[in-house]
Amino acid sequence: MAKNKNMIAALLRERDGYNAQGKTDRVRQVDEQLEHYGYSPEPDEEDGPQGRTQVPQQTADQGKTPAKKTAAKKTAAATPPATPPTV
Repeated sequence: MAKNKNMIAALLRERDGYNAQGKTDRVRQVDEQLEHYGYSPEPDEEDGPQGRTQVPQQTADQGKTPAKKTAAKKTAAATPPATPPTV
């Protein structure tokens, strides 16, 4: 498996070089080798948005946090977790 990882890393570097030079035919050949070694490309962020495409709308209830909830969160965060006694 380590051989495959090393080969994939080398092929990816080679592919980047061909891509920078505009040699699309060589890029395709390297892609075939990458597939042979079990590499599947992860989607690039440049390929478009992944998941949610719009900011969620804020509702009237989300804008204001009740004082009791805020105080409870602060108290819970300030209280250290109990640790069992050591023997």
